[in-house]
Amino acid sequence: MQGKKQHTEKLFTSFKISDRVPRQNLYRILKEKLDLKFLYPATTTYYGKEGQASIDPVVFFKLILVGYLENLNSDRKIIDHAQMRLDIIYFIGYDIDEELPWHSTLSRTRQLYGQEIFLQLFKQVLKLCIDKGMVSGRRQAVDSAYIKANASLDSLVEKEVMDDAQTYSDELMANDEDALKKKDH
Repeated sequence: MQGKKQHTEKLFTSFKISDRVPRQNLYRILKEKLDLKFLYPATTTYYGKEGQASIDPVVFFKLILVGYLENLNSDRKIIDHAQMRLDIIYFIGYDIDEELPWHSTLSRTRQLYGQEIFLQLFKQVLKLCIDKGMVSGRRQAVDSAYIKANASLDSLVEKEVMDDAQTYSDELMANDEDALKKKDH
């Protein structure tokens, strides 16, 4: 007899994201190996003592790391992508029914720290990834179009991850929607 799947959306009565993220998943391993607690004292001077709580600096830098690893060069793309991935939601420490920060929160937080401090801290996060063996220290930039080309393998560009952090930071700044709106007005 041929089966026919019927789907009716229901509330989960018992669901743990950690049960759904495989042991060998990159973000599960990063969650277990990366200790980003150094970010709290490094960023404490940028926050007041009163008012609404901001995005957790560890969550912020984890989202930026996701953007870097997934080649997402805008805050909106980072949040849109993270919302669709259980492994990323697990990595940043959110529950399945918890709303992620707005994309503009990422750009405002980056502006709060300033380009120099943001880049310094992001490089420290990347260095931890390298030290833990999660990133090799180099990446290859390859055009994603699958077209047979008459090109030499020497045309692949290798960049030091630390130098690439500056490029990635520049891309995020260039695609910062809040800054673009201010420039237009």
